[in-house]
Amino acid sequence: MSVTPEPPPTTAPTKAPNPPEEPSGAGLFSLILRRQSIVVILVALLGSALIGAALIRYQGVSPWYAYQTIFKEALLVDGGLTRTLLKTAPLILTGLAVVIPLRVGLFNIGGQGQFVISAAVAGVTAYAARGAGFGALIIGLLVGVLVGAMWASIAALLKTWRGVHEVITTIMLNNIAAGIIWWMVTTGPGAFKNTSQIPMTGPIDKAAWMPTIAGIPLGFVIAAALAILCGWMLSRTTMGFRFDTVGKNKFAAGYAGIPINRVILLSMVLAGGLAGLAGAMEVHGVMHHFEPAIGGTLGFDGITIALLARSNPIWTIPAAFLVGILRTGAAGLQFATGIAPEIVDLILAITLLLVSIPVLGRWIFRSRADKVQAAATSWGN
Repeated sequence: MSVTPEPPPTTAPTKAPNPPEEPSGAGLFSLILRRQSIVVILVALLGSALIGAALIRYQGVSPWYAYQTIFKEALLVDGGLTRTLLKTAPLILTGLAVVIPLRVGLFNIGGQGQFVISAAVAGVTAYAARGAGFGALIIGLLVGVLVGAMWASIAALLKTWRGVHEVITTIMLNNIAAGIIWWMVTTGPGAFKNTSQIPMTGPIDKAAWMPTIAGIPLGFVIAAALAILCGWMLSRTTMGFRFDTVGKNKFAAGYAGIPINRVILLSMVLAGGLAGLAGAMEVHGVMHHFEPAIGGTLGFDGITIALLARSNPIWTIPAAFLVGILRTGAAGLQFATGIAPEIVDLILAITLLLVSIPVLGRWIFRSRADKVQAAATSWGN
């Protein structure tokens, strides 16, 4: 009598655990940039213009006249377009300093610190290189790039070695840069010792000024060319593919053999170099010396530029040009109507808020839905 062996008990195949989902370093801000359509951007610009018009009307000034004055001062008066392009050049670069790390999933909020510390060192260097002629311009620009890259690399190294969030480190580095600048203008190098009531370096040689060719500043040409180059790099090269892969899924990037830490470091070094170049260009192309208030909020304006450009390097050119128009025309607006130029800051802040609202709502509801789903799937486990 043969005994038929019993079949082994069947068990449900075990499901491989899902790979851990890497949180985006830029978080919600990166989500906003990736999801916005051009329609949302245009609606946000229109909405901010209407709200700005209401605020201008509240001050007893015709909104139509105010906006007409802004664009006239920025584009139509003698030298207006040149001044606008001078404003646009560093805005393009500080916008790129935000866009490039965002493609890797990082939020470089330290553009202001990278900008100002590079401008300070470039200003001191160019002042010390008096007599070098055009060579002082080349030296100043290179120093600005190197200092900005080194300053941004601090946050990148802390991110890769110790896992410190780049938002925290870049904010702290902004404050540290401001402290160093304060030391420089009070008890620092002799370049700041002059008879002016405003602490500043001595003037750089005129031969080291960035030239203007047919009304177009050389700085704008350089910045626009770099924006196009960055767009090509991110969309057409292996480096750009690695940047996007790391930004979208670090787990998949690591599994594919992409050196994540090296990509993070490279993106921040490039960003810092661009912000540093903006600072050096402000010294050589606009101020022709360094002072602590140089550039105002140009570093922080890069965040708005990146948002309007939808994280696209080439689109930073028109986005920066628009902001440059507002910044240039604001001074003429104050002279013609008495309205404070800070109205432009308010309009830009409203634009930032309006662009963020749609995705912010989707993000909140998605987060709640994920929590409900997690609670439902864990019931009884």
